[in-house]
Amino acid sequence: MKILMVMTSHSKLGNTGRKTGVWLEEFAAPYYVFRDAGLDITLASPRGGHPPIDPRSERPEAQTAATHRLYADKEAQDWLATTAKLRDVAKQEFDAVFYPGGHGPLWDLAEDAVSIELIETMYRVGRPVAAVCHGPAAFRHARGMGDLPLVKDKTVTGFTNTEEAAAGLIDVVPFLVEDMLRENGGRFTRAPNWSAHFETDGNLITGQFLESGSQTFGAALTVTLIVVLLLGVGLTARFARRGLNRAAGMAT
Repeated sequence: MKILMVMTSHSKLGNTGRKTGVWLEEFAAPYYVFRDAGLDITLASPRGGHPPIDPRSERPEAQTAATHRLYADKEAQDWLATTAKLRDVAKQEFDAVFYPGGHGPLWDLAEDAVSIELIETMYRVGRPVAAVCHGPAAFRHARGMGDLPLVKDKTVTGFTNTEEAAAGLIDVVPFLVEDMLRENGGRFTRAPNWSAHFETDGNLITGQFLESGSQTFGAALTVTLIVVLLLGVGLTARFARRGLNRAAGMAT
């Protein structure tokens, strides 16, 4: 099973003079679950090379078993430093695509034509499209069946307005993930701030937050991706959502 992990190349946090990028845990935890499950992983970003890492995700209090494993894994570090340019791999055959979070996608992946086409193609052929935290920003302009917004009438989640307010970035980000998903017709659900809450609707999988349940969620996500591939979009949302949220609850 081949999975494409797409990360941001954007490093500037608006006009604050601060840096942003990929939230390290949101890459590391799923990466190791996918790798340990034997999946064939391709890493990509719009510009290729080393994606910027949000400095806040490198603080001591943000470290987890997955990030410590990454720091000790030279092979993974070298691979992360040499991500493919998305335009060079987007036409290849993948069984699933996953978008980690961090604030960077709000600026680049939300507007990236190659990423948008990739999401639309994967979704329309019934392959799993997954994103967590700010990752669903990449769905902003993507269209689904009938040329309607990808998330229209889909049960989805992502980084919430109250979480963005708690981060002090409401007036910094170009748009709010929750507002965007609602405005595009998504049925947005949420849990309390910083909760590992997830939704699956057909082959669209979204997560509110990853850190609190990352390893267990990653395992559940891997299983869900495989089940969606085996059963197609006929997989019931109730079954998948129940499994993902039960796994998240076990880890919190």
